[in-house]
Amino acid sequence: MNQKKLLKYILIAMILGVLVGWACHSAFDAALTEKIASYFKILTDVFLRLIKMIIGPLVFATIVSGLISMGKSSSLGSVTLKAMSWFIGASLVSLLLGMGLANFFQPGAGMNLAIPVEHVDIGVSASNLSLQNFITHIFPRSFAEAMANNEILQILVFSIFFGAALAYVNHQSEEGTVIARLIDELARIMFKITDYVMAFAPVAVFAAIAAAIAVKGPKLLIDYSIFIGQFYTGLALLWAALIAVGYIFLKKDVFRLLGFMKEPAALAFATSSSESAYPKIIAGLNKFGVPKRISSFVLPLGYSFNLDGSMMYMSFAVLFIAQAYNIDLSFTQQVLILLTLMITSKGIAGVSRASIVVIAATLSMFKLPEAGILLILAIDQFLDMGRSATNVIGNSIATAVVAKSEAHDEEDLVEAQPQRADVVTPTQSSGQFS
Repeated sequence: MNQKKLLKYILIAMILGVLVGWACHSAFDAALTEKIASYFKILTDVFLRLIKMIIGPLVFATIVSGLISMGKSSSLGSVTLKAMSWFIGASLVSLLLGMGLANFFQPGAGMNLAIPVEHVDIGVSASNLSLQNFITHIFPRSFAEAMANNEILQILVFSIFFGAALAYVNHQSEEGTVIARLIDELARIMFKITDYVMAFAPVAVFAAIAAAIAVKGPKLLIDYSIFIGQFYTGLALLWAALIAVGYIFLKKDVFRLLGFMKEPAALAFATSSSESAYPKIIAGLNKFGVPKRISSFVLPLGYSFNLDGSMMYMSFAVLFIAQAYNIDLSFTQQVLILLTLMITSKGIAGVSRASIVVIAATLSMFKLPEAGILLILAIDQFLDMGRSATNVIGNSIATAVVAKSEAHDEEDLVEAQPQRADVVTPTQSSGQFS
């Protein structure tokens, strides 16, 4: 299924999902609606399981294949440095924007909630996310375990070791190694499997939207409309900032990139999971002209270190909860929370509700009421949709910018060009970096 058709079907599925969910919410009682929604969720869960099924092998195959073609080891260091510099900068901007908007809008002011004396079950595990735990978690105890749990950061670490070693062995052989060719074939196979899985996406999107609206109803959106509006205003500003910085490096090509990202962003928005859009982002970046060795390395790294939408949401939500309980946080305390989130947010999964766990842990660290999470859990599905789409845009721009900065290397320029005849027309060459 081509991109335009799939995007059209996803948008149709979203509209149908809203209508069917609304009809179910209006026609049936709460118990029956919950039961109907559970059947809808089966389809969504199946799709997300299929995505999880292909993510591990796809990330491994594309990273290793990319490293084999990377050539000089210095290229890896250069790409990593540029990518991490962008990720840290983007994360800081996202957190500051969330903090600034929370102080400007004061979304929790006036709620005057009493701080609960007894422990309240919030439904998520607020595990202590420390720097020590984060660093040790990066390195897998077992590659099989990392693949089984879809730990992208751990898969990335193993793939770097494996890919670097295979690249060295492959370059020592005049004809190349058999396993290197097998890895390339594996990557092609995984992209084909991705096409099969993505054909199911419109059904999953319909089910996800219908289930959410059936249970919550459109009234919930109205009741929380101010909060949702403020949050999406923040996302719009973040998009504008990301596109503006992208324009500095990519010029007008940034808008062409956004055209390729429409489908992945819509998919992430509808399923509330940026992970579900990963295969389509890779495909879109390759069509844009990003060398596979760049996209296959930077994008998985971005999924652990560059979730811009989630970063903004976390600082916005933490300050909202503090305001709701009339807890006055000084500027110094807010900065400490921001720095804490910079660390604890790294390596979180690109799946639904992952940000909630980080927020719960941060609230616990700063003695803020964890019960405040209950205030946003009801609408988290709708907030998660926006931040997942933002994560897609942020990572795609970051990857394209890194590729652009590496394009001075003659090898990159050759790789980035499409296969064409000796005579190149302006139309043929217009799809590449300028």
